[in-house]
Amino acid sequence: MSEQTTVGEVIVAFLEQCGVGMAFGVISIHNMPILDAIGRRNKMRFIMARGEAGATNMADGYARVGNRLGVTITSTGTAAGNAAGAMVEALTAGSSVLHITGQIETAYLDQQRAYIHEAHKQLDMLKAVSKTAYRVLTPETALPILKQAVRDAMTAPTGPVSVEIPIDIQQAKIAWPADLSPLPILTSQPSEATLQRLADALAQAKRPLLWLGGGARHAGEAVKRLAEMGFGIITSVQGRGVLPEDHPQSLGAFTTQASVEALYQTCDAMLVAGSRLRGNETLKYHVKLPKPLYQIDADPLTENRSYPVEQMVCGDSALALDYLADALQGRMQIDAKFADDLATARLGAEQEIISGLGPYEPLVASLQKALGRDFNWVRDITLSNSIWGNRLLKIFAPYDGVHALGGGIGQGMQMGIGAALARPERKTVALIGDGGFYVNLGELATAVQEQAPVVMLVMNDRRYGVIKNIQDSTYGGRHYFTELHTPDFGELAKTMGLGFVRLEDMSQVDAALQQALAMTGPVLMEVDMTRIGPFAKAFAGPPVRKKAEQVE
Repeated sequence: MSEQTTVGEVIVAFLEQCGVGMAFGVISIHNMPILDAIGRRNKMRFIMARGEAGATNMADGYARVGNRLGVTITSTGTAAGNAAGAMVEALTAGSSVLHITGQIETAYLDQQRAYIHEAHKQLDMLKAVSKTAYRVLTPETALPILKQAVRDAMTAPTGPVSVEIPIDIQQAKIAWPADLSPLPILTSQPSEATLQRLADALAQAKRPLLWLGGGARHAGEAVKRLAEMGFGIITSVQGRGVLPEDHPQSLGAFTTQASVEALYQTCDAMLVAGSRLRGNETLKYHVKLPKPLYQIDADPLTENRSYPVEQMVCGDSALALDYLADALQGRMQIDAKFADDLATARLGAEQEIISGLGPYEPLVASLQKALGRDFNWVRDITLSNSIWGNRLLKIFAPYDGVHALGGGIGQGMQMGIGAALARPERKTVALIGDGGFYVNLGELATAVQEQAPVVMLVMNDRRYGVIKNIQDSTYGGRHYFTELHTPDFGELAKTMGLGFVRLEDMSQVDAALQQALAMTGPVLMEVDMTRIGPFAKAFAGPPVRKKAEQVE
């Protein structure tokens, strides 16, 4: 190495020290010093996305499935704005994403002199969609700020972090830093005295439930021990797979189904670990959860935010649950009927979902059989996901499921690409509606160029299906702005150079899935819903509880 180098190269060298083997982004005049260094050093793979939103979604999916730092590199101004929506998703999901964006020269910052790629109050925008956001103002502070940004992104509660680096600073020459190592990731230590009080309280429970969220994905061993003691396990969508969903103590993510809510009323304690108890998973906070209710979370601000709790433990979920598993060993006296009641509630919830599938029941069963236990399951916001994708198809490990938690349509394809590149040795399936598929259609080219091993399962009803159902249920059947022009997906796939399978008859589902999963690289599998028919039950938006049904 030369005695001096550019800030851009120092940034890349630091990311290499962080173990970053892949970054996503779009090249531009305001990030070229960084990307030039990536190319020259040739130690990091750069995924050339077709847009900044797609790149950031890819980095998000990569971070979630790989359980590592995802990096997206964009230009400034419009480009940073393009990434903002995807940053909202990463923030909602708590994804460890580092967003490095260029900036105009420091001499012109914040002067509104109409410079190219300038965005008024860009840093304020980035602060609004990030866990934290920084601006580098001198060459010498670039590395310290990047070190802190990575620590922020990886420290629970995790989340995306943005760093603006003006182009003149990227180009500036500095001496090689003596220390390129990342800062240690901070772990919130729970109070032992508080945990002991919680253990003493839980020891009295005979029918305890443990609700797991995304903040407990690293706590699998402790969760398994508690399940073996007799705890029932239920999860948010983000917490799926912490305990394999075929475990006899698992209720999966069936948080609002009638049979499960009935079970809640027979339980004498619930411990919530690493979950915000989001409104769409609690019928806008009207699901009556068991009492007493206890909580573990690294974020102290979650206490009493969604539901009042009897006791809060602030700290890392894995550390806390491991302590509880030790403290409760040999002390639990579980109701002999509890395990059977858990199984009955789970079966009732599954049957409730299955009853609404109609002709699509074989699709779910065939997918489960074809995929086995080792796969990534990525879902966009779509009618099919809302009906069955979020809960019915079982997953078996905590980082195997990815869902657009922020509710934004059109992110599933890109997150599927990122997930597939994070774990290329296994198959990734991305469940997408035709409406969401069009949002970032250009990223098909990225998938082909990178030969991402992802099957894009496109449920094609040629419309915004959920919106149409809402119009039927709430707006007198007046259908406006829902019908979509639909290309021939086979011709589209041929033009793009990716594999293609069309399913028009559900009796052929096994063969179609086998064909799609056997192909290498990206595959588009179209399920023609206009030929197969509608679901047995119409889904008209997230379930809510009517006022007459609400309980205090």
